[in-house]
Amino acid sequence: MVIEYQVKYSNRKTLNISVERDKSIVVRAPHYLTADKIDKIVQSKRQWIKEKLNHAQKYPLVTESKEFVSGETLMYLGKNYQLLVIDEEFDGIEFEQRFKISKANQHKANELFKKWYLKQALIKIEPLATKYAKSLGVQYNQFKTSEMKYRWGSCTPANNIIFNWRIIKAPMYVLEYLVAHELVHLIENNHTPRFWNILSIQVPNYEKAKNWLKKNGQLLEIDF
Repeated sequence: MVIEYQVKYSNRKTLNISVERDKSIVVRAPHYLTADKIDKIVQSKRQWIKEKLNHAQKYPLVTESKEFVSGETLMYLGKNYQLLVIDEEFDGIEFEQRFKISKANQHKANELFKKWYLKQALIKIEPLATKYAKSLGVQYNQFKTSEMKYRWGSCTPANNIIFNWRIIKAPMYVLEYLVAHELVHLIENNHTPRFWNILSIQVPNYEKAKNWLKKNGQLLEIDF
């Protein structure tokens, strides 16, 4: 098995190998490591990489996109809410135990819902980042929600934390896990026993959240 991978250099102190959700392999390495040394490390992890690539739950079948018609359901914070298309004209999306959109805007529903979800992601997730940063005694530079391919969140070498807006569809306890997970990386780069120890103190039910993502992650992959 030939391992093809992309190397991203940074000021980090240790090497990290990740298998992205599109099955690409990304190696994040400190500047001092040579290409030969990186390749030796990657090849030594061949079996682990193979197991990750063959993980059926991590790479499920793609689910069909939603249709923006009355009666359709859309997920928000772990629950499905019905959509109602109404004749009354108004801007954007309304939500109160069900979603409402004006028939006049139905043609641009995807754009309007994405804008609404991005806003809600900021509102719901940023306070969690503040809460867990304080609890962990760490500081991050910037907080963002954005379009991310194949990742739920990321902690950059510049200590910025970025989250995929789609995670706002998951239950709150899953959001807590994802936010705490990225912030623990400011203390421990890799998923070492120390990393999971620290995380378990912050989010005791993190295994429940991980299992939810394994089972339902494909529902977050599509836009809605």
